[in-house]
Amino acid sequence: MPPPVVQVITVQPQDAPQTQTWVTTLTADVNADIRAQVSGYLLSQNYRNGAYVKAGDLLFEIDPRPFQAALAQAQGTLAQSQATNTANELTAQRSADLYKKNVISRQQYDDQTQAYEASKAAVQSAQASVQQAQLNLTFTRITSPVDGIASIANAQVGDLVGPSSGTLASVVKVDPIKVKFMVAEQDYVNFIQQFFKDPKTSPIAMGHHPNFPLTLTLADGTQYPVGGKLTSVNNVVGIETGSLTMEGEFPNPGYLLRPGQFGLVTGTTHVQDNAFIIPQRAVINLQGINQLAVVGADNKVQVRTVELGNTLGSDQVVVKGLAAGDRVVVEGLQKVKEGETVNPQPYTETPQEKSSDASASSPSPTPMPTPKG
Repeated sequence: MPPPVVQVITVQPQDAPQTQTWVTTLTADVNADIRAQVSGYLLSQNYRNGAYVKAGDLLFEIDPRPFQAALAQAQGTLAQSQATNTANELTAQRSADLYKKNVISRQQYDDQTQAYEASKAAVQSAQASVQQAQLNLTFTRITSPVDGIASIANAQVGDLVGPSSGTLASVVKVDPIKVKFMVAEQDYVNFIQQFFKDPKTSPIAMGHHPNFPLTLTLADGTQYPVGGKLTSVNNVVGIETGSLTMEGEFPNPGYLLRPGQFGLVTGTTHVQDNAFIIPQRAVINLQGINQLAVVGADNKVQVRTVELGNTLGSDQVVVKGLAAGDRVVVEGLQKVKEGETVNPQPYTETPQEKSSDASASSPSPTPMPTPKG
């Protein structure tokens, strides 16, 4: 019988990005609760539920008439205080001249001076009342503090609202949108070990994170097409969880992503040098031992135990057990045995296999410029 035909690939060492994936929750960059700061009847809702609003846009309006009346009353009290203060000022000035001429007593001079000081304080109090009344009138117009998406309103026109009535609505800033995930302490230690010799090269050094790209996989397995980046790392490891909280952000054009969604965020933790990348189908797993069928120069098969790294889509990283130029059997594994002669042919993917590999693989983030390890 002629030697069985197998398909092989010839491997060469290359740098392989080592990635890690964490469960994440999407959160808003800003989540502003909208509350009434004064009590009154809700006169109008000035936005459409779920619509995009800009900072300063009018969301609700409370009946302003009681506050307009309070402002007018405060302004009238201020005018009276100012008139009284003017009269007391003139009296105090005259009493000062008369006291110098010994026309009035020290007691009269002191009384008139104190009356003037009291009227000045009354003016300041009245001015503060006017400012408070103006502020309360301003609070009847409830505006958005940020650009974002407004929620469905929790109050209806005609409701009596106030500081104790709860949240009227919320506005969330979702572009960019934030991701929050927990990194186990052991994973964090494994990551930072590569920077012990030169800590300044770490992408999390000095609070700057420009070189740690992220990718996002949504709950249904869909790959989010826009890449993100790490933005913040918490300052302590949680004692109860043994994890370190990290945050990243992703552009969110069209506001497609919403806070509260779950997903998987993936980051490149380091780059493995002198690694070999092969299709996953070439790996033989025998009772937990990973093996590859390698064709030698004499076309005889050697079954070799290897050490695997992480996966890259439908490919597998091999970190130990291969050498440059080795020919690894990808197709026809069922035909080969240790020491058997085979007829090796170059491995080629069919169009169906290429399509399957493309759908199974996910784009990896650009490797960050970190030391290789």
